[in-house]
Amino acid sequence: VTAIALPLAWLVTRSDLRFKGLHSVLGVLPLAVPGYVMAYALIGLSGYYGFANQLFGIRLPRPEGLPGSALALSLYTFPYLFLNLRAALLGLDPALEESARCLGRSPWNTFRTVTLPHLAPALLAGWLVIGLYVLGDFGVIALMRYEVFSYAIYTQYAAAFDRVYAAWLSLMLMAVTLSFILIEARLRKGRYVRTGKGTARLPAAIPLGRLRPLAWAFLGLVYAASLGLPLVVLAYWMKQSIAVVDPWEVLRAFERTALTAVPAAMLAVALALPVVYLTVRFPSPLASALDRLVYVGYAVPPLAFALSMVFFALRAAPFLYQTLALLIFAYTMTFLALAMGPMRSRLYQIGPRLEEVSRSLGYGPGRAFLHATLPLLRRPMLAAGLLVFISVVKELPITFLLSPTGHTTLSMAVFSRTSEGMMAEAAPYALMIVVFSSFFVGLILRYEGRGKG
Repeated sequence: VTAIALPLAWLVTRSDLRFKGLHSVLGVLPLAVPGYVMAYALIGLSGYYGFANQLFGIRLPRPEGLPGSALALSLYTFPYLFLNLRAALLGLDPALEESARCLGRSPWNTFRTVTLPHLAPALLAGWLVIGLYVLGDFGVIALMRYEVFSYAIYTQYAAAFDRVYAAWLSLMLMAVTLSFILIEARLRKGRYVRTGKGTARLPAAIPLGRLRPLAWAFLGLVYAASLGLPLVVLAYWMKQSIAVVDPWEVLRAFERTALTAVPAAMLAVALALPVVYLTVRFPSPLASALDRLVYVGYAVPPLAFALSMVFFALRAAPFLYQTLALLIFAYTMTFLALAMGPMRSRLYQIGPRLEEVSRSLGYGPGRAFLHATLPLLRRPMLAAGLLVFISVVKELPITFLLSPTGHTTLSMAVFSRTSEGMMAEAAPYALMIVVFSSFFVGLILRYEGRGKG
């Protein structure tokens, strides 16, 4: 992942590469392709019935186990690290690199001795996010038949119906997750980065020179593997699916997906708003504890969280078991932290002065917030809702364990058909996920671009 994200971030922030804005967007778009769809693409490309053999006579070995899982997860998760590194490079004080260059150091020496050490916090944060995702992933490792914690948890719960053993495995997985967080916090301790003084200034672009063809080849390979591969494979299998797939069933699967994604997104925004307002405007130990509690839900591996919801429903609220209400609640608690990010950033920018002016005009605290602050939070709230919506559409482990019988969503349809080797039947569902995710990712990027403007 680092071998992809670090050169990509450097190229779009430090080199004289053209179309940097386009490359920044293309570097984020793989997030619209869920990991299990990437695994689907790799499987659909290989083997006797695969895309490569049927069209070109090249029979590629079927990816499986650790190599297949690592490849699929790397192609999906590298944007998380790319975003962290790009932000860190844009915020780094350019005087540091310029001073090194003035002392006669080469661009490579400057990067190795000056830039790279200052990227340590961004690297650690990105590695943590990717590590947490990989620990909780289920779709990729199941399709690649790589038996790790999450796969064993699902097998014990769904196949053997041994919920006690599954619970123990979940606790062990949570312990590993906690150790990741503690290790990252310890490594990050004391690592502070000198950033600019508020002006958006970058050091002079470094000419690529003779390395320019190599840079374009690297970018082409990254985009072809992370975006081109799934789209081409999906297009091939879509052509095969015309005669075997009922389009109305695909639409019904999307309808079932939206039936939970929309209320989960709305509920997450509604719950995140007071938490963000409390932590920003009235910081206190209670507010900090509430804030950390929200992020715990996001850090807990999805399968472990879903299993805890099953135990809760069976023991404390049997009427909630196998209901959409429990599924929507699980989605909301899992992705609540995502909804907080855009609103928190905007609320810090707004400041309390507008509300103070409104209160001086006779408005109460509630009316001052509604009239002065809330209108300025509409776009961040929309971005937060879109983030949660995309995440729910792509989510697989929680959906698989908590969905009521017969409630087959897009992600479940892709996984179940791919695991049975029904590549053509899975293609329309996978394509719909990619299309809608890309559309909403584009909306979020457009929002961020306007916000910066």
